Amino acid sequence: MVHLYTDGGCSGNPGPGGWAFLLVHPATGKKLERSGGEKLTTNNRMELQAVVEGLKTLTRPTEVELFTDSVYVGKGLSEWMAGWKRNGWKRKEKGRLVEVKNEDLWRQLDELSAQHQIKYTRVAGHSGHPENDRCDELAVAAYQQFL
Repeated sequence: MVHLYTDGGCSGNPGPGGWAFLLVHPATGKKLERSGGEKLTTNNRMELQAVVEGLKTLTRPTEVELFTDSVYVGKGLSEWMAGWKRNGWKRKEKGRLVEVKNEDLWRQLDELSAQHQIKYTRVAGHSGHPENDRCDELAVAAYQQFL
C-alpha cells in the first residue's frame, strides 16, 4: 500500500503549468517526490500529468490511495472514464457525443490504473494538508521556471 499525493496548476489557464507528486510508503516511511512543467498547458492537464507520473514510478501492481484536490481527476477516475470508454472516448454534451478533453492523458491513466488498485480520496486544496501543500509548492516552482 502506498499513498500518492498529487497537484497541478497553471499561471493563467492556459499558461505555464506545473505538476508534482509525493509518493509515500507508510510501512517504511520512504518518500519520493517529483515535479515538472510545461510552457503552455492547462490546470486540468497538469492535475492529470501529476497522477500519471506518480503511477509510472510504480514497478509492480500496487494498492494506491490517491489524494488529490482535483475533482476533475477524481470524478474522471471514479465516475466518467467507464462511460467514455464505452462511447469510444467520447463524452455526452448537450445530447451529442464530443471528444474527451485531454484524451491522451486519460488513456495513459486508464492503462496505469488497470495495473493498480486505486482508491481516490479528495483533499481540500490550500487547506493546510501538509502533503497537498508540498505538492502545490513543487508544482508552482515547476511552472515558475517559464515565467
